[in-house]
Amino acid sequence: MEVSKEDKEEGKKLVHAKTTYDMQRIRLERLMQNPDKPIIIPERPKERSMPEAPDFVRNVMGSSAGAGSGEFHVYRHLRRKEYARQRAITEKARREQMDDDYQKKLDDNKKKSEEKTAKKRAKRMKKKANLKNKKTKPDNGKESEKSDSDSGSEPENSSSDKNEQKDKE
Repeated sequence: MEVSKEDKEEGKKLVHAKTTYDMQRIRLERLMQNPDKPIIIPERPKERSMPEAPDFVRNVMGSSAGAGSGEFHVYRHLRRKEYARQRAITEKARREQMDDDYQKKLDDNKKKSEEKTAKKRAKRMKKKANLKNKKTKPDNGKESEKSDSDSGSEPENSSSDKNEQKDKE
């Protein structure tokens, strides 16, 4: 590729990438020269479709004696092709199993975390309710103690009230 006189005049140089880092940097610089230009991002390649298993094989051949010397290579190719197909099937099944296990694990983790947060939420609400009750009960408790002392009842009732409050805490 020849460098034109205009390129030389503008000070442009042909840059050769020595490393993959330089190559990536050059590509990014070229992209950033025109940021308005749309970039085409290729889609992820789809999975290969597996060839269908043959319904029947008319020429059943093996690697044993009686087959011609050229037939062995045909047999070996068919065998390799079938093994590859079987391997692809088992790999696909393994991948699906792993995906199912992963989704199940995610669901279990989500369920456990929801249960944990619900338990903690209930505990917070209970603690909050106890604090509200505690603030309102001492006022009521003092009034009841005054009414108890006025009526001449025994102090056992006041001690039972204190025990109830301790139980609630």
